[in-house]
Amino acid sequence: MAEAARTTIEVIDVSACCATGLSSPLERPEAESLAKILKAVAEPARLQLLALIRATGERCACDLTEPVGLSQPTVSHHLKVLTDAGLITREQRGQWAWFRPNEQRIRDLGTLFS
Repeated sequence: MAEAARTTIEVIDVSACCATGLSSPLERPEAESLAKILKAVAEPARLQLLALIRATGERCACDLTEPVGLSQPTVSHHLKVLTDAGLITREQRGQWAWFRPNEQRIRDLGTLFS
């Protein structure tokens, strides 16, 4: 039986880069980290996927193609972007990938502009 490939995921701590929101100047590395997270949510399909996952607490990738009207490879790509940004987490269960929201990261993002 083949061993599953492991993926290294870079997690960006929004609270560390933007603890004061945008009320003080950002250094370039912090601005780049924040831009990666904002870019992840700046796509309508990703916002839909994030909302679907948050609505139930967790979702199988197999249940996400129909609600957003996109192909499986496209949905997988968007889920990877959201996972890399730390907005959702991924758990492999057999052949299926399950996703959960990272509520703390989502709250951190929400406080950015407050």
